[in-house]
Amino acid sequence: MDTRGIEQMISELRSTAQAAGGKQVAQGTPEAGAVDFAEVLQTALKDVSAAQGEARAMAQNFSAGDPNVNLQEVMVNLQKASLSFNQMVQVRNRLVSAYQDIMNMPV
Repeated sequence: MDTRGIEQMISELRSTAQAAGGKQVAQGTPEAGAVDFAEVLQTALKDVSAAQGEARAMAQNFSAGDPNVNLQEVMVNLQKASLSFNQMVQVRNRLVSAYQDIMNMPV
């Protein structure tokens, strides 16, 4: 997963916190090479969905008796899909926590 998007989100959260604290925040164009956090998150969600779909398809092929699919590959792909889903849940939990922290800041 590309961490530049996360770093950009942290930077935006700090800017918001500074603005809420009454400090002047420099408004300008985004820095060169900056990555849109929403785009990174959307790409990650699509990757998780694709991994789950691939694992599900392999499991169905194995259940149907496809000789080209072995049990080890099916199990590894199912575990990869599970881990990627759990990782996205943790990212969501952190984002919700950060949002709640920002919303609870005194103005």
